[in-house]
Amino acid sequence: MSPTAATPSTTSPDGLSRVTLVLGGARSGKSRFAEALVEGHDGGHAYIATAAAGDPEMADRIRRHRARRGAGWRNIEEPRDLPPALIDATGGGTAALVDCLTLWLSNLMAAGLDIEDRTATLIQALPRLGGPVVFVSNEVGLGIVPDNALARAFRDHAGALHQAVAAAADRVYFVTAGLPQLLKDSR
Repeated sequence: MSPTAATPSTTSPDGLSRVTLVLGGARSGKSRFAEALVEGHDGGHAYIATAAAGDPEMADRIRRHRARRGAGWRNIEEPRDLPPALIDATGGGTAALVDCLTLWLSNLMAAGLDIEDRTATLIQALPRLGGPVVFVSNEVGLGIVPDNALARAFRDHAGALHQAVAAAADRVYFVTAGLPQLLKDSR
């Protein structure tokens, strides 16, 4: 896979990059960091949730995330068809936060969809966004090689997805223990 369509290296007047990727491990503080980036945007905030509340624990997790963000966010739930949701959410200059790409990937895999095609479609949609976007995703490739084919396929697809989004992004951060590290800044 080699989706190469890149977005222009621009920023909004408040300094938010057109495309930002925030990577980190589970519970690393990446979502809070990404929320703070988007909250600084003057043109409104949209939160695109890719998670589905499949059980009570996940429903509670979604409720807590929503409560933490407060009422100033437009909430959009889109587990699979991310590009049109992003185009709609960023209309008029609104900043969108996508949380998270790895859940989106899980949803695509569970539905048996073509991951390379969906990744390419996402990358191709980025130049058409009306406002900035911040993607959040779990870095899953730092541990041991998984012991089953499905987990290995997920890890491999996640790595390819992250590389494609990072190549298209103006800024990329890695968050560890709540501390963001800037990996790329093309502004």
